[in-house]
Amino acid sequence: MKLYTRTGDEGQTGVIGGRVDKDDIRVEAYGTIDEVNAFVGEAIARLDPEVHADLIADLMEIQHELFDAGGDLAQAGKKRNYKVTGEMVTRLEEWIDRYDKEAPEIRRFILPGGSPASAVLHICRVLTRRAERRVVTLAREQETNEEVRRYLNRLSDYFFAIARVANVRKGIGDVEYKRGGQVFR
Repeated sequence: MKLYTRTGDEGQTGVIGGRVDKDDIRVEAYGTIDEVNAFVGEAIARLDPEVHADLIADLMEIQHELFDAGGDLAQAGKKRNYKVTGEMVTRLEEWIDRYDKEAPEIRRFILPGGSPASAVLHICRVLTRRAERRVVTLAREQETNEEVRRYLNRLSDYFFAIARVANVRKGIGDVEYKRGGQVFR
């Protein structure tokens, strides 16, 4: 099998149900999820397996779920058996609650940074927010799996939580925004 097909040379790509322009909102939505997935791989590569084995295991599961989410969005506008479920959202909430207990209480806004792994996890967070915005736009135009939007919303919170944990476990404090007072009490 060749890696190139030349079928996209005219600016269109194949999706479930036909061909669309490469800048179609559906392609934009699942393409942004693909970007998140690539940075999740980068985060896994930067995490210390001896210190962050649980985070690595979670992230490897999330990589598969992101692929599933992209597949669900490639079916937008069609009634299919979707793979992203409410149970996945609930599990993310459980993980967030568990990891949040490991980090100190937040008093100020947190800036991306600290350890290299934490910085990449913050990139995952902001890209996930962008993917969520793309899915919201798509859902206005076509039927989608609503659980994908909910999943992405929780996933960005999960990335925030574990970015902090990645720093804590390495003995690195949060990078706080210092140009304002305490906003969380």
